[in-house]
Amino acid sequence: MSSIQWTVLAFFAAVWAALALILRAAPDIYGLAAAEVSPLSFFVAISLVIAFGMIGTVRRWRWVFWLILVAFLAGALRIVVSALELAGAVPLDGPRWYVTTQGLIGLVQLVIGIAMVRSYRRAGVWGATGP
Repeated sequence: MSSIQWTVLAFFAAVWAALALILRAAPDIYGLAAAEVSPLSFFVAISLVIAFGMIGTVRRWRWVFWLILVAFLAGALRIVVSALELAGAVPLDGPRWYVTTQGLIGLVQLVIGIAMVRSYRRAGVWGATGP
């Protein structure tokens, strides 16, 4: 596997762990009570999406590469929205710690997205697979 694949997998694993922690510590963040969806159902559904992305990354599916690339580059929007919320220009969409976390996730996504573009330009979809 290439370094970009490992990076994407590590990001997915970290996001899954953070989601589990947030759902355990503060499930009201996601407004699940209003949507009448149990926190466990929500967690299972998101876990399946993350697992599918991980499988596509390991199997080097081209279309998953492009989907993840677009999603990660869109992390720039998350940074802007979080900054506007923290500055008070837009109403907060949750506690300040959550908005800050969303901004940091957006920053990491953007950095990985840029690394994916650079890797693609050097070695194609999913990059080189070793020496």
